[in-house]
Formats: sequence, C-alpha cells, structure tokens
Amino acid sequence: MASLLLAIIYLSFISLGLPDALLGSAWPSMVHQFDIPLSFAGIVSGIISAMTVVSALQSDRLTKRLGSGLVTAISVGMTALALFGFSISDQFWMLCLWAVPYGLGAGSVDASLNNYVAIHYESRHMSWLHCMWGVGISIGPYIMSYALTNGMVWNTGYRVIFIMQIVLTLILVLSLPLWKKGKTDGSGEKGDKPAKVLKLKEIIAIPGAKAVMVTFFCYCAIEQTAILWGASFMSISRGVSAEIAASFASLFCIGITIGRAISGFMTMKFSDPQMIRIGFGTILTGIVFLFIPLGSVPALVGLALIGLGCAPIYPCVIHSTPTHFGEQNSQAVIGVQMASAYVGTTLMPPLFGVIANTVSISLLPVYLLIILVGMFFMYEKLLKIKS
Repeated sequence: MASLLLAIIYLSFISLGLPDALLGSAWPSMVHQFDIPLSFAGIVSGIISAMTVVSALQSDRLTKRLGSGLVTAISVGMTALALFGFSISDQFWMLCLWAVPYGLGAGSVDASLNNYVAIHYESRHMSWLHCMWGVGISIGPYIMSYALTNGMVWNTGYRVIFIMQIVLTLILVLSLPLWKKGKTDGSGEKGDKPAKVLKLKEIIAIPGAKAVMVTFFCYCAIEQTAILWGASFMSISRGVSAEIAASFASLFCIGITIGRAISGFMTMKFSDPQMIRIGFGTILTGIVFLFIPLGSVPALVGLALIGLGCAPIYPCVIHSTPTHFGEQNSQAVIGVQMASAYVGTTLMPPLFGVIANTVSISLLPVYLLIILVGMFFMYEKLLKIKS
C-alpha cells in the first residue's frame, strides 16, 4: 500500500509541474489574440505567485484540519478548474481571474505533499519526488507546442492539461483511504486529536525558522535567476549565438531533473546536510566558470553545473525539516519555506533584470555568488542552531 501511495504522490507532483511552463510557451499566441503588451505576462504570473504564497501559509491549518490526502485532492481539483478557465478565456481580465484559483491550488498541494513525504519516506524519495516535478514541467510545453504546430489554438493545450488534472483528481479521491494508513503527520489522520495550528509569528519564532526561510528564499533566487537570465548572459556577455543559448538554457531544467534522479541514489550514502553542501560546492564551481571570459564553453559548462548543483538542495532541505523542527511543526515550517521560496522567485529575477538594464548583464555571476554566500551562511546557521 505504501508503494501504491508513493506512486500516486509521484503522479501528483508530475501534475504539479505540468502547468508551470504553459503560460510562457503559450504567451506569444495569447498576446496576439488579446492584443496586449508582451509584459502583461508578469501580471498573470504575479497573481499566481501571490496566491501561491497565501495558500502555502495556510497549508498547516488546512492539512491539520482535512489531512494531506484531501488537501491534495482539493488542490489538484482547484488547479484543474483554473486550467479549464484559462482554456475558455477570451479576454485578458479572465486570465487574471482564473490565476487566483490556480495559485491557491498550487501552494497548498506543494506544501502538503512535501511535508507528507518528508515524514513518511526517505530522502531518496524526496529527491525523486522533485524529479517528477521536472518531468511534468518538461511535458507541459511539449503538449502546448504539439497543439500549436498542428493547427490548434493555445486553448487546446490548456484543455488537454485540464483533462489530465481531472483524471488525477479522481484518482486522488479514490486513494483517500491509503493516506490514513501509517503514522500520523500531525493532521490527526489516525484518529488522534489534531495538533495545534501555529500562527505565522509563532512559526517564525521557532529557533532556526528564519534561517531556513532565508535559505529557501536564496535557493529559489539562484534557480529562477539562472533560468530567466542564463541565456541572455551567454548571448550578450559571452558571445554565444541566440539559438545555442536558448537551447542550452532549456537544458538547465533538464539538468535539475536528471540531477535529482541521481541525487536520490546518492542520498543512500550521504546525509541531507552532506548532499546540500555538495550542491553548494557544485553551484560555486559553476559560478566560477561563468566568471571566466574565454568565450562560450566556460559559460555553457558553468550554467550546467549550477543546474546540477541546484538539484539536491531543495528536496534535501525539505526532507530534513521534520528532523530539525519536529513532526508536529514540520507542516507549518514547510508552509513558510514554500512561501519564502515563492517570494524569492517573484522578487529576485526581476531585480537582476533592473541591474542588467542599468549596469550590465555581465554581473550575473556576481549576483549569483552574493546570493549563494548568503544561502550558505544561513544554512550553516540553521545547522548550528539545531545541533
């Protein structure tokens, strides 16, 4: 039964990744249809991010009241509803409206599933769980591309993903009895009295909470900044052709996915802190390569190494959360970790965009290095507090 439930959880994380890159791949067609500025994509993605932060902060309350399984089923169903809304939208304000349930659904399922796996499964399963997200985010654009290149409109791509999410919602509903087996995750799923729901100020007051929040903020700042600006850096600062830069930038996400698959096996030998430090060292090596002004090869290698270095950090920090903060607090702490991650994703890549526009895009390795140093010291502070 545990293996069957784990397979369903993996499937859920694939579904979590499926819509994540749809907006970007469909946006050129959507801009043409709605006759709006290209920059309006930031409005839609901003609403999604804001709602994701809100729902991540509420994940502790929802999970302790409803249980991980029901929260996951409701969240995926809500995301499916939002995708259907996108598919029938014919005006820009409708996209903004449906972005609200999309973000609310994504944040809750992300935090709840991460906590459930952190408590009930081993570190390798957490790495493979996030590898499944990479599979999903790779499949989504392919579905959209297939629709657009075969005489269909972008709405069709959203509708296909909607159908897939509805099927998963039904599977999750049927699997609810499986979630109640095994030890509790603090939600009272074995008939126990639910643990106390912590307020935000109480969560932040837990020793080490602020350190892990900043760690997550910095991690997502590095990951998303590299994804958004890596191709432009290689093209403008290192003379790589736009075509090669774009294709190699797409390999950054593939590198994270493959890296997490490999990390799952490495966790059988190395502890979570060791895996995280290996990730730090690999990112640092990649940044050093970006500093080398010797054409395209060092830049390409550097970006690939940064992707591989990112692979173990996110899942291993999450998996160690119950160990650091206790199972009774882990859902609350993971909720604020997710919120911090989304804030980092929302704020830091645009900030570098301002720097690149006003100073120079060649400062990308400096920017990434500063964030990496901050992440390293905050993680080491967390370990010192919890030692």
